Amino acid sequence: MAEKMVDKVMRIMGNKKNIRNICTSAHIDHGKTTFSDNLLYGAGMMSEALAGKACVLDFHEDEQARGITIDAANVSMVHECEGEEYLINLIDTPGHVDFGGDVTRAMRACDGTIVLCCAVEGVMPQTETVLRQALRERVKPVLFINKVDRLIKELQLTPEAMQERFLKIIEFVNRLIKQIAEEEYGEKWAINVNEGSVAFGSAAHKWALSIPYMKKTGVTFKDVIEVYSKGGDESSVKALAQKAPLHKVILDMSIKHHPNPMDAQKYRIPKIWKGEIEGTQGQALVNCDEKGPLAFVVTKIVVDPHAGEVSAGRLFSGTVKKGDTVYMNRAKQNVRVQQVSIYNGAKRELIDAAPSGNIIGIVGLKDCLPGETITAEPSTPFEQITYIFEPVVTKAIEAKNPADLPKLVEVLRQVHKEDPTIKIEINEETGEHLMHGMGELHLEVIENRIRTEKKVDVQTSPPIVVYRETIVGTTPQAAEGKSPNKHNKFYFTVEPVDERITEAIKKGDIPNARLKKKEQELWEVLEKAGMKTIESRAVREVFNGNLLLDKTKGEVHIGEVIELVMDGFEQVMEKGSLAREPCMKVKVNLLDIKLHEDAIHRGPAQVLPAVRDGIREAIFNAKPLMLEPVQVLDFEAPIDFMGNVSKLIQNKRGQLLDAQQEGEMIKIKAKMPVAEMFGMTSELRSATEGRATFFLVDQAFERLPDELQGKIIQQIRTRKGLTGNQ
Repeated sequence: MAEKMVDKVMRIMGNKKNIRNICTSAHIDHGKTTFSDNLLYGAGMMSEALAGKACVLDFHEDEQARGITIDAANVSMVHECEGEEYLINLIDTPGHVDFGGDVTRAMRACDGTIVLCCAVEGVMPQTETVLRQALRERVKPVLFINKVDRLIKELQLTPEAMQERFLKIIEFVNRLIKQIAEEEYGEKWAINVNEGSVAFGSAAHKWALSIPYMKKTGVTFKDVIEVYSKGGDESSVKALAQKAPLHKVILDMSIKHHPNPMDAQKYRIPKIWKGEIEGTQGQALVNCDEKGPLAFVVTKIVVDPHAGEVSAGRLFSGTVKKGDTVYMNRAKQNVRVQQVSIYNGAKRELIDAAPSGNIIGIVGLKDCLPGETITAEPSTPFEQITYIFEPVVTKAIEAKNPADLPKLVEVLRQVHKEDPTIKIEINEETGEHLMHGMGELHLEVIENRIRTEKKVDVQTSPPIVVYRETIVGTTPQAAEGKSPNKHNKFYFTVEPVDERITEAIKKGDIPNARLKKKEQELWEVLEKAGMKTIESRAVREVFNGNLLLDKTKGEVHIGEVIELVMDGFEQVMEKGSLAREPCMKVKVNLLDIKLHEDAIHRGPAQVLPAVRDGIREAIFNAKPLMLEPVQVLDFEAPIDFMGNVSKLIQNKRGQLLDAQQEGEMIKIKAKMPVAEMFGMTSELRSATEGRATFFLVDQAFERLPDELQGKIIQQIRTRKGLTGNQ
């Protein structure tokens, strides 16, 4: 009797040399899910006829309806290469920008990625974003050029023209890798056709070719061109797919060019784990040691109707067993492992224990969030997974039926767990629930899920934009904050944070955290970014890109109140002085304090208001202003519609950055304020007869035009119900 898939997977799990943890990544609609389905079919997990149509990995209903992948689904499959069996854990990731958070999290669990690129469209902005995410986590890329059949059928290119087009794509990807990757990897990870780290094919028709495979089997591009130039009827395409099956070529490429967990963790751990590398935990992580202390990183939470919350993720070291008591480092609590499961397609199969180096699911981690580090004893957590874009659009959400309110609160908490890029704010005082997301589509999808899957009938407000506050000047003289009992005084000044330091925070060289006494590495980073030595030693906290410096001299009781000062600083940075919007790029200096000698008169109730008032006043005197979120977008439209598109952009306060003609199409790059972008999809459709598309490339905060400053501040204050002196 043939060995069952689950038993196969379990047998290979212990042999780390034969494990590959990989993911797919590409621009929207370049064929990732169809491609993954074919790999599944090849591994004998779904029928041939279904592959590509079924979209097994799109297992949420709304994904099948929209035809886009939203969650990163995980699958494990077995593949034979040169007589050996390998276990391949594959995570299928979304390409649509609004769901970029899933991609970033999937990268944490993988060691290699297959970048898909459409042969007709070439490298698109999203491909670039995904590559950036992969290289940031030290994930090694290989390239698959998809939809090659269209070059022959639709564009009818000669073999020479096809080669030229492939070379162009490969060169472009290599240029990107060189630009983005760290110096030592730029050269080493470049993709190369002759070595076989590039493959060509068609996911929908289930065939692929790579140079090593052609050499081995003698199938050439001529065979492919023959099949399609004869009209490409079904039987001949099928014959081609049998001669050069997609899964064989791709998985062989992955096995040869992607590292196994043991090799990968040697260079990835120092990048993604900030603990003591020489310690026992550090050594176990670097060597992927299954006998070492446990370390499991949760990358995704799926709510299973029967089992409750399943936390899927990557086991970096140790062995996880059913019934173990483990510690969650962020939630700071002990929990019991109720089930350990591996994935067999999208199905979970229960097992008793799993060794390190695998991607598995665990049931029983209560209130766990993606990015959580699970260990046996309290330990250094893996750093927070950083998402490339911040949420900038907010909707208020409420239950239509008041009886559903408790259920809605529960559902919103679940939603945040399943997708941490959605920030949920539940204001207990006003009873208002706010959802912050990455864009209109993102919030729409979530809203839809609450209605259909969680069965709560909700209504939402029109979307609002999240602004930021900052300062352009410095405080002329120290602002004083007095405590309510008039016995404690704090003196602050503020100034803008230097651009180079902001860059370093964005890159992740400077962590957002409260700092301990001695942070030698951090001081070096700050000084490299142009800060004076005397200042770098005074930095006490970095919070959302703002700095707090303690410049007091010889104050005995500073140790008692510094934590409270940090709390007050965080509160003001979350709700600034103009319109209670978050602050960015503000450097707060604490210059002097005068405290009551009796400890009872300098508790939180006295210190916090004094700190808040002091910082707010200092900000008021430093020319504060509002920043609005702007997004850089790529528009594509037929050339006849160029006028309409540029008119639309200008009507919405956008600026054109660049326009290029490619054949019949025009590519326009523009910068648009998010506040003006609501409903843009439908306006763009009507202006171009539905033939234009746009993608998000980048996002930043820029100064709101002066003529709008007063108006917007007033609008926000009215919306939040703030009176004159609040």
